[in-house]
Amino acid sequence: MKESILDVLLYLFEHYFTDDADLVRDRDSLQNGLIHAGFSPAEISKAFDWLDALADQRPSVGTPRSNGPTRVFFGPELDKLDVECRGFLLFLEQQGILDAGQRELVLDRAMALDQDELDLDDLKWVVLMVLFNQPGSEAAYAWMETQMFSDDPEPVH
Repeated sequence: MKESILDVLLYLFEHYFTDDADLVRDRDSLQNGLIHAGFSPAEISKAFDWLDALADQRPSVGTPRSNGPTRVFFGPELDKLDVECRGFLLFLEQQGILDAGQRELVLDRAMALDQDELDLDDLKWVVLMVLFNQPGSEAAYAWMETQMFSDDPEPVH
């Protein structure tokens, strides 16, 4: 099975993070569950490193939500994130779903994935995982979750 870090992260998110907070703290149980699900130890290790980096990089509370400088994407970011992904990040920031610090954290975590390109659905999952990990972002997380799982999400302009 050809899996990526994102595959492992999505499996963790869908099967563990939202259901059992105590299990999330028990890394050995998580690793055993992932191995049993068919993921390689190398990819599991990379996914845990990705999550550790996410936990270590929480932006400071109180960062302004919008009306800041425009983010200019460069080189590898342009290669990995297409126009649709970059536009979606701008939309999230303009709507107050992400602040500048969270946007940078999303970009950092997206760039850390072992994929040459991310599509919009992959980026949405990264945003959801970042918001899940951010204290005080419950409303933004709920909105993002609605966008992903609702049959009739709010239109993105």
